[in-house]
Amino acid sequence: MNDNAPAALPPTDRTRVRRVAENAAYDRATLHAIIDAAYLCHVAFTDDKGTHCIPTACWREGEHLYIHGSNGGRLIKWLGKGIQACVTITHLDGLVLARSAFNHSMNYRSAMVYGRFEPVADKHASLTALMDHLAVGRQAEVRAGNDKEFAATTVMRIALDEAACKVRSGPPVDDEEDMQHPVWVGVLPLVLQRGAPVADPLNTAATPGYVAAWAAETQAVL
Repeated sequence: MNDNAPAALPPTDRTRVRRVAENAAYDRATLHAIIDAAYLCHVAFTDDKGTHCIPTACWREGEHLYIHGSNGGRLIKWLGKGIQACVTITHLDGLVLARSAFNHSMNYRSAMVYGRFEPVADKHASLTALMDHLAVGRQAEVRAGNDKEFAATTVMRIALDEAACKVRSGPPVDDEEDMQHPVWVGVLPLVLQRGAPVADPLNTAATPGYVAAWAAETQAVL
């Protein structure tokens, strides 16, 4: 964490959680954990055609969330104009079944980040960080991008200065008058699980350590 960054993010009019406010979290540690567990975010913005919400790869470096894309893509072109954007990430952890239909819920970890994206000058370093997010050590093994590929790609980042998280965990919460209703209650867990690696039919390379580690973790989960 940036030593100069406060541990908590003071809520703004846009980030203050008003509905079920007890599930809100404004600390950077929670925000970082939610972003770091994700490979995908959704970026919402408005252009001359209307409002859009586009999924894209993401990663974190310090106090910024990063994305990348083609220079000619709608997302990059409009974010490059300095328009306001909202980035969301959600991890769904379970379905919460309560005694009352209106007390059913979900267990989840979510984050929202508001602000404006800015272009990143050192694209090489940032895209190396993306590769490390996908698989540490991969960058040294693959063909590095050439000048044409880098020239056609823009890397952008948004500061984690205006953000909020919302997290729910645990069993259902029912009203006292419903506690004796004879129905099954509890949580149906949902887990994002790593599958066993599948080599390309034309692969001729030995299995690298990071792929073997992925497989080992898969076996441990199973």
